Amino acid sequence: MDGMPPKQGRTLDISASGLSLNFDHKLGTGDVGTVSFELFVEGKAQVLTCRSRVNYCIFSGDHFKIGFQFMNPDMATMATINKFLR
Repeated sequence: MDGMPPKQGRTLDISASGLSLNFDHKLGTGDVGTVSFELFVEGKAQVLTCRSRVNYCIFSGDHFKIGFQFMNPDMATMATINKFLR
């Protein structure tokens, strides 16, 4: 998120409009930052980066489930995500 050092999470789910992560740290709803994630498409790893907004942050046991909504992703990012989702 903006103003924070990079953090790592584990992807739970992805859609054309966003993704959900397991995360060790709490984030506030409405926080905005850059999210980078890796997808395997056609046998190749592709790292995607997109500005995103936190839609929800739910404490679940020893971690947080955080939902991010993509903000104006570029066409190449959307094409890769759509290819992955097929």
